[in-house]
Amino acid sequence: MKFYNRESELDELKRIQNLSFNDFSRMTVVTGRRRIGKTSLVMKSVENTPTVYLFVGRKNEATLCAEFVPVIAGSLDTYVPEGIQSFRSLFQFLMELAAQRSFNLIIDEFQEFFNINEAVFSDMQNIWDSYRKRTRMNLIISGSVYSLMKKIFQNSKEPLFGRADNIIKLSAFDIATLKEIMHDFFPEYTNDDLLALYTFTGGIPKYIELFCDSGRLDVDGMIEFMVRENSSFTEEGKNLLIEEFGKNYATYFSILSAISGGTNTQPKIESALGNKSIGGQLKRLIEDYQIIVRQRPVFSKEGTQAVRYEIQDNFIRFWFNYFDRHRSLIEIKNFPGLRNIIKTDYPTYTGIMLERYFKQKLAESLQFREIGSWWEPKNEQYEIDIIALKLEKNQAFVAEVKRQKKNFKPDLFAARVKRLKHRILAKHNIEIGFLSLEDM
Repeated sequence: MKFYNRESELDELKRIQNLSFNDFSRMTVVTGRRRIGKTSLVMKSVENTPTVYLFVGRKNEATLCAEFVPVIAGSLDTYVPEGIQSFRSLFQFLMELAAQRSFNLIIDEFQEFFNINEAVFSDMQNIWDSYRKRTRMNLIISGSVYSLMKKIFQNSKEPLFGRADNIIKLSAFDIATLKEIMHDFFPEYTNDDLLALYTFTGGIPKYIELFCDSGRLDVDGMIEFMVRENSSFTEEGKNLLIEEFGKNYATYFSILSAISGGTNTQPKIESALGNKSIGGQLKRLIEDYQIIVRQRPVFSKEGTQAVRYEIQDNFIRFWFNYFDRHRSLIEIKNFPGLRNIIKTDYPTYTGIMLERYFKQKLAESLQFREIGSWWEPKNEQYEIDIIALKLEKNQAFVAEVKRQKKNFKPDLFAARVKRLKHRILAKHNIEIGFLSLEDM
């Protein structure tokens, strides 16, 4: 698949490389969840320039160094002393080499040094501080376990805190890129096919690439490709999250499973988990892992009790709804049964995802300062799907979202908007919209 999007990130990486090669060494950290395209981006940015790429596997430090030595020698056409058994010695050798010549050093899955030898972080800090102003290395550090990468570079108690000149966090592809990909690989796509790609992948490049390579970008084709024997999607959510949570993942999985199924307030989640207190886990899922978000009605105050929790990542939400919830079908290889469940649920499930799609589309238009929903905690019949406050003062866009236009009830929605205007938007001019598949 061709290289899509990432123009601003590529420009930034090229700018930093130019500074590193012509001024003095810079350190850039590239983070983002697994499958987001970090390695592809980094390798694209260093094309046609001298580059050493080191992948940190979970191995003994001496074994890793023995593997790195020939990689360095071959990449830079230079002699590297045999017998180096510590990454400290190897990094110091590379920094000394960078005093004589300019090159890129990419260290991928850097957070694995936590499991190999934590002293690597303080060793690197000392060497970097000693050499960076008199060398010309473009050091790019990448890692897919977001919580650990954040801890290494953004926790003030860690040795490498403050050492990164830039931290680039990769996000999923935007809607315009999803449309471009569909146009390139499946020009006859329908809006429902586009919604399915958005729902199943959330714009994660690797998942999109798998669908493109399969040649199936229609709704049924994507479901059949995901739900089959030996599909990489079957265990993907579990593998992705266990990397973040570690051994104590059971409670986090239970929370995410509850939220994905619509149990989205703290009291209800705690009740579903046998009245287990989960305040600490919710806080970590939001702040450390950035997997869920806390949603409040637009204009509500910070301390409001009207709080709902939502999984940010479309794929993880989908995975918990179907692959995790119906694990028993996968265990007995009843893939036709699971496919049938997903296809039957699809209209209902994607009705909710269509609302998320339009919120993202509005955000990417850059015409709004706040986008959310509104509901009354004790009277949810007055819920409004989308409220978007425009950049212009006292201008708002309010919309209802349904898959099919025929299902709209304008009179009922007008009554909701009237109540909304009375409660929180009395000073606003309100534009009303009815958004369906046709408006994607």
